[in-house]
Amino acid sequence: MYGLVSLLGAGLVMATLRELFHTIWHPTRRGGASRLVMSALWHGSRRVRARERMAALVGPLSMVAVMALWASAIVAGWALIYLPHMPEGFTFQSALEPSARSNLLDSVYVSLVMVATLGLGDVTPNTGWLRVITPLEALVGFVLLSAVVSWVLGIYPALARRRALALRLALLREADPSARRLDGPAGAALLEGLTGEVIRVRVDFSQYAEGYFFHDGEPRTSLAAGIGYAVDLADRGRKAPDADVRLAAAMLAGALDDLATVLDQRFLRTGGASHEVFAAYAADHGYG
Repeated sequence: MYGLVSLLGAGLVMATLRELFHTIWHPTRRGGASRLVMSALWHGSRRVRARERMAALVGPLSMVAVMALWASAIVAGWALIYLPHMPEGFTFQSALEPSARSNLLDSVYVSLVMVATLGLGDVTPNTGWLRVITPLEALVGFVLLSAVVSWVLGIYPALARRRALALRLALLREADPSARRLDGPAGAALLEGLTGEVIRVRVDFSQYAEGYFFHDGEPRTSLAAGIGYAVDLADRGRKAPDADVRLAAAMLAGALDDLATVLDQRFLRTGGASHEVFAAYAADHGYG
């Protein structure tokens, strides 16, 4: 029975590390607990009256919730590993009476101290294999902290690139009446630049899928609200007389189709054409 408790704890630790790996370093379409938490908070915000205000908080709050989930699972898993060996497998300071200790509470305490790399020294392992795995928990705690920092530092630049593209599209749309024609080198350069930005955003959605659950605020900085104009530019460019413009427009259309595929496969699941996916994207972000 005691061995099963330790195995359960080890399984919980391994499952959490796998979740961490697939969320940050090897994103896949299989989702996981972190994606479920963020998706649940995102869809739950729809039921709140002040949806726009709540939607702006969903992204940051869901990241905090996922980080808390990872940390809690690591602490709980290691506590289960220690539990069958408490208190016999540990040495307590003279002020602490082992017979008066709460096995579960002390297991959680030791796990918290180790994962936080505090090393207080009031409770220390005295069995050979425990003396090996307790420093491993400190190493996992360091990995968890490093992973969370890299996650935060990666996702916010991705959000900035997405909002910059949305703002560029908004400025182009506002200037559009004075530049209805897409022709010549300037038109080709414009479409090529947009293609590169769309490709970067598509890669960001693949690498940092959690960014989908961040609301972009005002419509001018929301890609969900402005992506339809990029589709319009690609359609107009493909009808231009200049061959270079038509080529650039075809590349932009291809990049937009690829972006729509990623959005549909990972989040929306409409199974429709690109314009239907982008319409669903806009509606899901409150711009439908």
